[in-house]
Amino acid sequence: MNEPHSLLATANMAKSYGSVVALRSVDMSVGRGEIHALLGANGAGKSTLVKILAGVQSADAGEMTVAGRPLRFRSPADAISAGIATVFQDPALIPDLTVEQNLRLSSIDKSKFQRWLDWFDLGQLDQMALIRELPLEVLRIVDLARALARDPSVLLLDEITAALTADQAERVFALLADWRKQGRSAVLITHRLAEVMRVCDRATILRDGRNVAVLEPAQVDEYQLVQAMLGDTVKAISQRQPQQDDGKFGDIALEARGLSSRSKVRDISLAVRAGEILGVVGLEGQGQDRLFELLSGERQPTAGEILVGGRPRHFRSPYDAVRESLVLVPGDRMLSLLPSQSVRHNLAVPLFNRIQRWFGIPADEPSRVDNAINRLSIDIRAASQLRRLSGGNQQKVVVGRWLVAGFRVLLCFDPTRGIDIKTKHELYALLRELAANGAAILLYTSELAEIPLVCDRVIVLHDGQIVDEQEAASATESSLLTAAHGLER
Repeated sequence: MNEPHSLLATANMAKSYGSVVALRSVDMSVGRGEIHALLGANGAGKSTLVKILAGVQSADAGEMTVAGRPLRFRSPADAISAGIATVFQDPALIPDLTVEQNLRLSSIDKSKFQRWLDWFDLGQLDQMALIRELPLEVLRIVDLARALARDPSVLLLDEITAALTADQAERVFALLADWRKQGRSAVLITHRLAEVMRVCDRATILRDGRNVAVLEPAQVDEYQLVQAMLGDTVKAISQRQPQQDDGKFGDIALEARGLSSRSKVRDISLAVRAGEILGVVGLEGQGQDRLFELLSGERQPTAGEILVGGRPRHFRSPYDAVRESLVLVPGDRMLSLLPSQSVRHNLAVPLFNRIQRWFGIPADEPSRVDNAINRLSIDIRAASQLRRLSGGNQQKVVVGRWLVAGFRVLLCFDPTRGIDIKTKHELYALLRELAANGAAILLYTSELAEIPLVCDRVIVLHDGQIVDEQEAASATESSLLTAAHGLER
């Protein structure tokens, strides 16, 4: 099981949840001073393996060694004592407590925690702030700083950069480089293959609960990584999805005129036609989140107006927007899901909002839900509780509920963040199909490569304003970044 100088290793690791087999047999070895990627499509077993390594769950079979010593963790405290610290994709912090109270519960040295906050340029963070009041990118850094304050020998990082700004991500990469020099190790779970190519020494590939390859990113390209993850199902990921000609777009479905919200959004005007996908890009904090909040009814503008189907509309809540068939896929999928409820219940939730007097739920509700499950290939092996699904399948449910309910305008805020590449391209194809059937789609993405794959046009935000508009087919990462920084092309 152990390779020479191995710091963390597993052999024949297996785990099942009832009839659902999450891990069949996984061998992985992480050397001292190594940054090791753990890759795989949705349901490959990555999250389960990380939970076992973190002491959150116990394996049904298999062995684990840390620094050559066989260990079996009964709790997260055992993993921490063995020198393993984990930063999960969803921050492991108690929302109704302050940052300081969370630190006390974790027995964290405040001076070490503060030093790492300073490293990430968050030294002025108010530690008396409630966790639920902090944005996701701050919570990820708080969780990471808490883990680093334990002085671990192994870091497990699950999609750590997915919610971070570019500057914060660079600091993570610098940290990993320093980690390597100190002879410490890290396991990086990410769907951003560019990060793997840049910072990782080796990559263990999981597929269907087994490790199928160990590759050195320096010796392969991104396509070979994808091929290892997906096997025979892999398709060329650079293939552009078919898009409509401008002349085939329908009437304007959603329009904003002079939309403003204090200093966050300033005088934004845009229009999306039926059959069109309009992309939105911008560096972190340039107003994209506020724009989607305004359009979806989560906030009211201080100036300007919103028109749906050519008619001015004033949304007092998201429910008002939904009644106009304008729906949102939020950036944080857990905000819109019921984790303890079944997949079917989550998909049917919008239909419950439409119950009026004695009419009840539509008679075709079961067939609508079945259609969404089949259309999106949602894995329902763990259908009794949505929390047991992989992140990609959870995201499919968020999108699928609007297939069940129906809509005219779809607002998608970074819908592919933190999901595997196969599911990403399934969502790309779905968005193009929805547009071809007449839907109007506004899509914000933090991954610029998605723009030419999915969109027809793209607008660029800087300092709360639209500073550029480009045809998606000809947009490049360089042209988009130049505009996003407020520079002229």
